Amino acid sequence: MIRRALRLGLGPGLLGRGLGGHREGSTLDWHGKVSEIKKKIQSVLPGGAWSPLCDTSHLPPEHSDVVIVGGGVLGLSVAYWLKRLEKRQGAIRVLVVERDHTYSQASTVLSVGGIRQQFSLPENIQLSLFSVEFLRNINEYLAVVDDPPLDLQFNPSGYLFLASEEGATIMENNVKVQRQQGAKVCLMSPEQLRKKFPWMNTEGVALASYGFVSSSNHMETAIGEKVTLKRIHEVHVKVDHSQEYQPVECSIVVNAAGAWSGRIAELAGIGKGPSGTLQGTKLPVEPRKRYVYLWHCPQGPGLEAPLVADPSGAYFRREGLSNNYLGGCSPAEEEEPDPGNLEVDHDFFQEKVWPHLAQRVPAFETLKVRRAWAGYYDYNTFDQNGVVGPHPLVVNMYFATGFSGHGLQQAPAVGRAVAEVMLEGHFQTINLSPFLFSRFYLGEKAQEHCII
Repeated sequence: MIRRALRLGLGPGLLGRGLGGHREGSTLDWHGKVSEIKKKIQSVLPGGAWSPLCDTSHLPPEHSDVVIVGGGVLGLSVAYWLKRLEKRQGAIRVLVVERDHTYSQASTVLSVGGIRQQFSLPENIQLSLFSVEFLRNINEYLAVVDDPPLDLQFNPSGYLFLASEEGATIMENNVKVQRQQGAKVCLMSPEQLRKKFPWMNTEGVALASYGFVSSSNHMETAIGEKVTLKRIHEVHVKVDHSQEYQPVECSIVVNAAGAWSGRIAELAGIGKGPSGTLQGTKLPVEPRKRYVYLWHCPQGPGLEAPLVADPSGAYFRREGLSNNYLGGCSPAEEEEPDPGNLEVDHDFFQEKVWPHLAQRVPAFETLKVRRAWAGYYDYNTFDQNGVVGPHPLVVNMYFATGFSGHGLQQAPAVGRAVAEVMLEGHFQTINLSPFLFSRFYLGEKAQEHCII
């Protein structure tokens, strides 16, 4: 029954689901055919070795084993882990497609960039713990693919969640879950907060969670619904500064298009069926615009300041050594801004963000905003959690999207999880079965309560 399969089974790995199953034959067959064609053409042309009739170096390849749609941190993480975990070096050809090659509007570079372990779901805690370990030792990981390795540093300052009386019980329960998963978090009373962070006004705070980074084909559903398995055979890639499209034949497509992944899924026919059916189940990911503000405050919190999330929803972290701070606040559902552009609403800071910042940190009463920008959340309207793994009907589309603002901090772990499913057919390092696409059809939310 498909309901049982959706919950429990991921099926065979990449080799069974895609690689070696191209329309025109296997990878080796493809190269053999191209070689034969070249020889035949060369035999009828006068003299000289084979050379193409026109320069195609600017075009994507005509064939790739895996095409990753989206070159942000999640897409690149999937590409990295596919190459890192492949059993034979150079066996898998990976093409990453990114529409914004300048990354000027990419969510990855426009993010606030905080890393935390405070989540209500064990899977999210494990994702962050793995990713923190990866970032702490990133030079060792990159040494496998870079010679010499990149000189990258990772110096997190911690994360502080504040809760009012209403949220104190929920926070206590969440901290129990976090500790069970190995996260180093502790509960702090208002008195302890004032002692550790004397710059903070604890009025209205009942409890705080303080976290710091450690180094540690045809089938039937249960109700008789007939469904058809589908496969993507090629992706059409638009060429820069041209109206030309290059068809790329592929075995696997990874949808890591962030805020636009819902549209990519529709192009593959996902959600194009009767309402209430598996075929008609959409990928519930849409773009949500979020503002990020950078302000200066000479008397603001010092270098020990963690990333602080206020009960009001406002949050901030220190940026660098010059008393600059990054922060913002997610708007209420009825106040969601138009995602059709990346214009910044400066009044939103004055009316919705600054009053809460000044109330929590009195020194922020005299802050001065220096810069502001907007970026996108790939917002999962179903349960604000990531979508990871294969689609149950479009059998060679995999997802790495929908993280609703915490994708960057979990990207190393998510990329590995997707690569594991593609190569081995199941999650190995962290079991992310609750994040499969099938939960949208089954109505089983993996609800995350700690979203900012």
